[in-house]
Amino acid sequence: MLKRILCLLAFSTGITFGQSKPSVYADAFTLLDEWFKAQTEFDNLPGISVGVVKDQQLIWSHGYGKADIAKNIPAQPNTIYSICSISKLFTSVAIMQLRDAGKLRLDDEVSALLPWFNIKQLPDSGPITVRMLLTHSSGLPRESDFPYWSDSNFPSKEQVIAKLGDQKAIYPTSTYLQYSNLGMSLLGYIVEQVSGVSYEQYINDNILKPLRLADTRTYFPQELWHGRMATGYSDASRKGERRMLDKFDTKGITPAAGYTSTVEDLARFASWQFRLLEKGGTEILKASTLREMHNVQYMDQNWRTSWGLGFTVAQVEGKTFVSHGGFCPGYQTLLQINPKDKLAFIVMINAIGTDPNKYFEAMRSIVAKATDDKIDEKKENDLEQYCGLYGFKPWGGEMIVSTWGDKLALLYMPNDNPKNMVLASRVKDDTFRRVRDDGALGEEITFERDKAGKIIKIWRSSNYRLKLK
Repeated sequence: MLKRILCLLAFSTGITFGQSKPSVYADAFTLLDEWFKAQTEFDNLPGISVGVVKDQQLIWSHGYGKADIAKNIPAQPNTIYSICSISKLFTSVAIMQLRDAGKLRLDDEVSALLPWFNIKQLPDSGPITVRMLLTHSSGLPRESDFPYWSDSNFPSKEQVIAKLGDQKAIYPTSTYLQYSNLGMSLLGYIVEQVSGVSYEQYINDNILKPLRLADTRTYFPQELWHGRMATGYSDASRKGERRMLDKFDTKGITPAAGYTSTVEDLARFASWQFRLLEKGGTEILKASTLREMHNVQYMDQNWRTSWGLGFTVAQVEGKTFVSHGGFCPGYQTLLQINPKDKLAFIVMINAIGTDPNKYFEAMRSIVAKATDDKIDEKKENDLEQYCGLYGFKPWGGEMIVSTWGDKLALLYMPNDNPKNMVLASRVKDDTFRRVRDDGALGEEITFERDKAGKIIKIWRSSNYRLKLK
């Protein structure tokens, strides 16, 4: 039997890497689906694609809004986005492969691998090593000395090399964490130098093809732009308007920022890591090498910012996440991985001027709450009749009502996080009571029906909202 629109299982668009099984997060994903539908519009996003990975399954994925506004192309889990700095993870994996193969060492000096490396260093600075490039502790400037983020005219590798001697480090090595696209680009050049093949060929042959990442590329697929490749848009003006931004080619900055991918491919990338860590042995990398990449290798002097080898490492509510975000003209993306719980969260947006972390936190917190509340173990079969969207006149505003195990979840919109729900427990027929944080029952929440028995209103604190759908 089909449930009401708010109670449909929104995870049906997910792909599976292992044996398919029903999600224990059905109510959580139903609520997330409705939250994303509304919040995408409240935040004035052109489009957003998101996904949740549990071990070898993409257990929920969806697209909201448009991949291209003018052509009315919807955003989907297989929509291609620029992932910008998430590219650095693939470059880092390539470096660690070469390390495992005995072709370089992490403490090799960059100047020994790249004889033309001639950037000016500060007095008393130690040599810059491969490890320092991976952990952004080299003291190198953030960018090659070209205004490519301003004019989208990216330098070639040859131009980056020619300009290098005119640049100087900002800090002595191992002094501060200084995020550096230049440093990661140099790692890509090291991949070429050590492997003897082009960077693109090495990545395709040794990472993308073995992991079956068919929609992940080391370049912007211009032939797919305005179609499967999402069109990028600017931040919103004061009037709320966004401009379409042009396509771009990162050229010599590709190892740091040039890749494109999808929710589904990044899910495969996350599942590979869970698989390798559990089974051990070697798949693309040694399991011990991946653990090394996930461990903190450098801590900034602020004692808040820490990096592994390529990955950022941080704790969220006591859980360790390894991650990377991406920010390019027209695109913002985020991949967050919790290795211990085998959970990953993916956010891909075809606009700038927003924060992907907000959407990650929405997914993370609602999945965590579903787990803590054990909502899959508690069900009432007839609660779907109350689900829907309710409006409040004349003040405006919306309320989403959805199921949450044996309770109802009431979510006032707009709302930065669906975890900020109000739970209501049925006490009799159409009468519920708010569940306080300590488990005690609060005020009554009642539903009103018309003569035909259809739900038309929700009452709370002597005021009502009309059911809109």
